[in-house]
Amino acid sequence: MPKPRKQQVSVEATPYYHCVSRCVRRAFLCGPDHISGESYEHRRGWLEAKILELPDIFSIQVAAYAVMSNHYHVVLHIDSDMAKNWTNQEVIERWHKLFKGNPLSQKFERKETMAQSELARLNIYVEEWRSRLMDISWFMRVLNEAIAREANAEDGCTGRFWEGRFKSQALLDEAALAACMAYVDLNPIRAGMAKTPESSDHTSTKKRAIKAQQTQQPNRINQQPEQLLPFAGNPKQDMPTGIPMRLTDYLELVDWTGRILRSDKRGAIPANSAAILNRLGIDDSQWLTMTAQFEHCFKTFAGSEISLRSACDQLNYQRPTGLSRCKAAIG
Repeated sequence: MPKPRKQQVSVEATPYYHCVSRCVRRAFLCGPDHISGESYEHRRGWLEAKILELPDIFSIQVAAYAVMSNHYHVVLHIDSDMAKNWTNQEVIERWHKLFKGNPLSQKFERKETMAQSELARLNIYVEEWRSRLMDISWFMRVLNEAIAREANAEDGCTGRFWEGRFKSQALLDEAALAACMAYVDLNPIRAGMAKTPESSDHTSTKKRAIKAQQTQQPNRINQQPEQLLPFAGNPKQDMPTGIPMRLTDYLELVDWTGRILRSDKRGAIPANSAAILNRLGIDDSQWLTMTAQFEHCFKTFAGSEISLRSACDQLNYQRPTGLSRCKAAIG
């Protein structure tokens, strides 16, 4: 029986999570329907736009994404400190971008005089909304509901558009994070939808590559796409918020991996990529397995044995779940 989501998410263990949602109907999320002849390719744009829009409201950033024909992947980063530092007014303004709120929050936003009892009650709502704005379940709910409504309206039907529950994997360490991001970014390569990562439409790697080509210092945080969680450089003290790797190293690693995954174009591992994998504690065969079959290599948690045991202790699991898989993938 699946565990409740709250027993699978611990920001103390890791702020990074890989989420996948799949369509439940025969009709594709995007692309051509070979039976009806209709093309739904434009829906990929809907989904990409919504994925990049929600981090401006939630305290959740997008590290990687890929929109496929009948499913999509996102790698999310929860910034709980950001949400905790919001004022009540900021929380209400953000919540009202998603929902109407209630009479008390609407009264507060209109700057009308409120009794102490009303303010006390409003504070309870605000703390609940603050919690939801740093919750991946609410992020995915808002994202999926918006696309389902648009798709159902276009199809002239009602009912479920997505499977009942999105899949979530906790990324417990840097090795798991890098492998999962590459797995997500290379989805179109494996599916034969694109030949190179930078030509993969509706993916984070294309967005990052285009921006990198337009600047002379692609590794600087302020020179990276604003809608995506930036690469903050190799781990060091007092690191800014961001992915613990250099952007150029990651793009080179993904490019090399994409070439290996293509049966018509094999390539030797370059020296720079070998150095990155050594730092992550992964050999090239492990890396290729994880970036080709990440969802099969891990279950709820992805990372090394040490990272897994630590996370399970924090979540009060009686025994580490998926331990054999983590040992086989990373060790």
